[in-house]
Amino acid sequence: MTHRTILTLGAVLVLARVGAAQEQSLLDTGATRITLDDALTRAVARSPELAQSEQSLVNAGESRRTAVGAFLPTISTNSGMSLRSTQRFDQATDRLVTGSSNSYNAGISARYDLFRGGQRFSELNRAVADLTAAQARREDQRFNVNFQTKNLFFQALRQEELLTVARRRIDQATQSLEMTRTQQQVGGGTVSDTLRARLEFINARQAVLNAEVQTRAARFALGRQVGVSEPVIPVAPDDLEPRPLLLSEGEVLEVAEGFAPSVRAAEAAFEAAREAYSSSKSVYIPSLSLSSGYNWSNQEASFSGGSASWNLNLNLSYPLFNGFSREASIVRAEYSTRVARLEEDDARLASRQQTDAALRALETAVLAIDIAGEATAVADEDLRVTRERYRVGVAIILDVVTSQIAADQAGVDLVNARYDYVLARAELEAILGRDL
Repeated sequence: MTHRTILTLGAVLVLARVGAAQEQSLLDTGATRITLDDALTRAVARSPELAQSEQSLVNAGESRRTAVGAFLPTISTNSGMSLRSTQRFDQATDRLVTGSSNSYNAGISARYDLFRGGQRFSELNRAVADLTAAQARREDQRFNVNFQTKNLFFQALRQEELLTVARRRIDQATQSLEMTRTQQQVGGGTVSDTLRARLEFINARQAVLNAEVQTRAARFALGRQVGVSEPVIPVAPDDLEPRPLLLSEGEVLEVAEGFAPSVRAAEAAFEAAREAYSSSKSVYIPSLSLSSGYNWSNQEASFSGGSASWNLNLNLSYPLFNGFSREASIVRAEYSTRVARLEEDDARLASRQQTDAALRALETAVLAIDIAGEATAVADEDLRVTRERYRVGVAIILDVVTSQIAADQAGVDLVNARYDYVLARAELEAILGRDL
């Protein structure tokens, strides 16, 4: 082996070690660290979508209170005063005489609807249904925000682990370079082996660079979700291993069809539409109301004297014709009810479909974890054996590089399978609206 070749190999190995050291310093390790619970709390507190659903819930609550108030009498008071100056000509004195004509009044009145054709009951039932729908939508939105946060949180963890796998590839590539140097020193290797090992090292560095870019982007996305303008580092939970569900598959599907927040919201929306339809038809029924009032008036600002009156009225009313507005309201309400019914049916089907897909993804991820784990063990052992064969001269460096790539891919597959499982479980919990 020539002196030039030895120098070239030495330079290659120095560059390899320097490059590996540089790769580990590209990310900001001093960034804010955050746990999953903290991330969920922050995301829920700052979510515009969740705030909007909270506002809808408040509005629905006030609408229900208004509907309850329709069963109560309305009471009002009034008071007033009138000050007037007068002038008249007094013939006896032959002068203008200035005077005043003042008046003071006060009153109280009350009205109570004795019967409105069942409209008040329909409006109350509608308000209660709207409130139930708003509560279900708020709960559904909360679980959606939680899922979005978990997705970003675990994607950031996934990228960190993929970065670890990529950095391990650099270590493996560096070992291969050292192996080629050792082999050339004893006359068993070639420059071509070194170049092949060097190419693998370059590819490994590129993989690390790509992984770091993806990791930083994932940390930034998580930071935005929790209201931080800088990248944040997720703290891995203690246990991310697969665990059995608390419910059987049949029970899960039953929950999805009958109790998922999206389904409960659709059910309540249909009930509200049906009550609105019933309320629209009540306009064909006469309404009966009772009213009463008390009034007092006096020409002086005094409660003594003056005049007082009171009244009691019973009113029966029925609109004979209002330009077809009643008929139009009934037609619109009827079609709204049909649409709400179809949306309820579709919500059940969608919930079942999404749940089944999440269950299948969960099962696939569990199997993939086992397969990837076995593949990783086999690939690592194959790499060890192939390196040993290269040392004794019965394998070429291409065999080693191929084994390295296979071991790297097995590691990537294992990381992806683990986080595919975690995210599939999180999605299932979001659909069902409960923790599993």
